[in-house]
Amino acid sequence: MDIVTKCMSEQVKLIPEPDVEERKFVYGLKGLADLLGCSVVTAHKIKNSGVIDNAITQIGKKIIVDADLALNLIRKRKFK
Repeated sequence: MDIVTKCMSEQVKLIPEPDVEERKFVYGLKGLADLLGCSVVTAHKIKNSGVIDNAITQIGKKIIVDADLALNLIRKRKFK
């Protein structure tokens, strides 16, 4: 058992830890509404306003939003 434990600990040291920070995505208008804490209608208005265009990828009906980027873009913009 000691040999196996020693080999396993050496292998763990050889595996590089990823430097890439994990990105969080939300899907659809419902996901965007949950992220922003608003209604689906308001999330749709924010999406269509163009404020978070850089955070949105849309393929057909599927909407994918980079959550962190969307929140940063909204913080920079002041809504009336």
